[in-house]
Amino acid sequence: MTYSDTLEYLFQQLPMYQRIGKAAYKADLDSTVQLITHLGNPEKKFKSIHVGGTNGKGSVAHLLASIFQEAGYKTGLYTSPHLVDFRERIRLNGEMISEESVMDFVVKNKVQFEKLELSFFEWTVGLAFDYFASQEVDIAIIEVGMGGRLDSTNVIYPELSIITNIGSDHSQFLGDTPAKIAMEKAGIIKPSISTLIGRSQRETEGVFRKIALQRNAPIAFADQEFPEASPASSLTGLYQNENFQTVLVACEKLTAIGWNLDKSSIENGFKNVLSNTGLRGRWETIQDNPKIICDVAHNTEGLEFVFNQLNQTPYHDLHLVLGFVNDKNVQDILPMIPKNAHVYLCEPDIPRAMRIDRLAQLATDIDLSFAQFNGVKDAVAAARKNAVSNDLIFVGGSTFVVADLLK
Repeated sequence: MTYSDTLEYLFQQLPMYQRIGKAAYKADLDSTVQLITHLGNPEKKFKSIHVGGTNGKGSVAHLLASIFQEAGYKTGLYTSPHLVDFRERIRLNGEMISEESVMDFVVKNKVQFEKLELSFFEWTVGLAFDYFASQEVDIAIIEVGMGGRLDSTNVIYPELSIITNIGSDHSQFLGDTPAKIAMEKAGIIKPSISTLIGRSQRETEGVFRKIALQRNAPIAFADQEFPEASPASSLTGLYQNENFQTVLVACEKLTAIGWNLDKSSIENGFKNVLSNTGLRGRWETIQDNPKIICDVAHNTEGLEFVFNQLNQTPYHDLHLVLGFVNDKNVQDILPMIPKNAHVYLCEPDIPRAMRIDRLAQLATDIDLSFAQFNGVKDAVAAARKNAVSNDLIFVGGSTFVVADLLK
């Protein structure tokens, strides 16, 4: 089995939420428990930090990994989804897992895993945990895939649990109110293990405090503490300020339990996060003249931050290339689009995409002026053709729109 064959097997034959949505979702951890038992419980062989939340968890995870790397620790990083290369999900000191390691894992475990009827995400979690254990990492930063309570990553007992914030996303699985979503996210709070909440919110703070009390888990809220001012960072989105505060308070908590994260490591971790970890798609400038910026924000809260930053960014004309997946509240997002923008609606290349005819109908219903395209490539090409050197082209609305751009 070649590496291409291996990816074909993982992507096409296994149920994959990013592709097909609800059909790949499992409402329990039974398969994950059987998976890690088969692998010899690799998650018990390394220390970890668990990072969940609605928005910002990827940035927080990458920043923490960068800081630990700068501090000299052998650092694993597990995130999802990937943008261009599957191996982006699993990194060791910023380097992606090797193709050989992926192939060897699949060949070695394929028969047993098929008996367990594992999903793509379960396979990937197993691969990450097995890899980090075999490489004897000092620490692994583990990002929750979706929710928390029933997420396949939720078999670890970390040094610190982090929940960035609560917003409306994946409501068909997690609930239709902030309190219900918080209950699911709070599933990563472990007995006697400290938990850090990034943003205190009136609708959810009580939920977190109640569960933490029940589990005897010390709890803190980053925005209720007063860390030093954030160091300069290669992450430039204005929405990162909240993530920066969360990371700084997390470093204080981790230092208090013995991790050596000095001021220099933190400063360099912030400054070098992109080069250290390969993070992409966070207010990323692709080119100048005309400027093209992309961002993976994909729900109402995330895109509100993006549109606010666009309003503060100088340009002659604004061009928006936008596409979505079919389980997002697009009806709430489209009215947020700046009225002065030239809009190019498109369909990302993924089965879970919102079809362009459906998206176009929703836009028509609110009298939005737009052009429509079957793919991201054609939409971006049209925007570039129409833009002059001092215009701004923004590409986003979905992680998968950004992925198609970067490919």
